Amino acid sequence: MTSTLITQFILATMATCGLSIIFRVPVKKIPVCAIIGGLGWVACQVVMFSGFSITFGCFVGACAVALLSDISSKLLREAATIFIIPGIMPLVPGAGMYRTMLALLHNDMSGFATEGTQTLVAAGAIAVGLLVMGSLLRLVRTVKRKLHPASR
Repeated sequence: MTSTLITQFILATMATCGLSIIFRVPVKKIPVCAIIGGLGWVACQVVMFSGFSITFGCFVGACAVALLSDISSKLLREAATIFIIPGIMPLVPGAGMYRTMLALLHNDMSGFATEGTQTLVAAGAIAVGLLVMGSLLRLVRTVKRKLHPASR
């Protein structure tokens, strides 16, 4: 399992690096984006290897990407979206979308419904993961400001 995760981390990191170039991320920020994408993918895979569903894996992976992107944005003084957009791409269920359309083209309505539902739920879990982590981070910052008003 460990060698598989290392291999998947390397591949997800390389894919995120390529997407960062396509999305014109500043060159100095590309390694950070790549590592965030790789770690988000590994978080998703660890959850799935632990016996949870792909939906929960995508949720946890998206939460990891959002948290790491927020931390990176503060440290590197950049917008968090610079890190989120390429970092979330390895989690996007592209193979599920492909299988959904293939089932539709083969007139397999049962497979279309099954694959389509699973793909939409996984994509929704990614969106919810980003939303939940963003909301939690905003809540923590608000509470911190109210408790320590001088530390802005």
